[in-house]
Amino acid sequence: MRKHIVIPLVLIAFCIAILPFTGWKIQKGITQENQLERGKYLVMVGGCNDCHTPKLQGPGGQIMLDTTRILSGHPHDAPYPTWSPKDLQQRNAMTLSNASFTSWAGPWGVSFTANLTPDKETGLGEWTEEAFFQALRTGKHQGQPDGRDILPPMPWQPVGQMTDSDLKAVWAYLRSLPPVHNQVPTPIPPAGAPEGE
Repeated sequence: MRKHIVIPLVLIAFCIAILPFTGWKIQKGITQENQLERGKYLVMVGGCNDCHTPKLQGPGGQIMLDTTRILSGHPHDAPYPTWSPKDLQQRNAMTLSNASFTSWAGPWGVSFTANLTPDKETGLGEWTEEAFFQALRTGKHQGQPDGRDILPPMPWQPVGQMTDSDLKAVWAYLRSLPPVHNQVPTPIPPAGAPEGE
């Protein structure tokens, strides 16, 4: 009976002893590489590039991401749309966007997508992970209680519902990007009501 217990234990010990030589790795949680891959995946499926990355016109007029400015936000010198209540009344347009989807105009005014790269002067380089979490969970710029509102179309409400682990992965991925110096304009308040109203 004792022999039946010892033999399996010896086999288990042997397998554990040779494990490092087999190429197999024992995972003790999320590695930095796994976290970066998860963050990249979440940014991709979350559509962050759709608004936060400037676009170029590709072959046949196809719109392509400007890979030299990934997630760098609305270019500081790019044109942006304007909106007034007349747009809604006369054209049934609740929102307008520029061709790159990096700036949006609507009843809230004009909003510009943020520079999410780790540039210290114009991006998230001076932000902390805590400020990033707070911004996405409260809808306030830099997570400050008295900060300006994060404006449409940024879907901070559903993004803020991500798990801490997923937000940490997104943060790690954003920090791994090359910094892009791009001072995004500040939001422009809404235009007044049309004349005669």
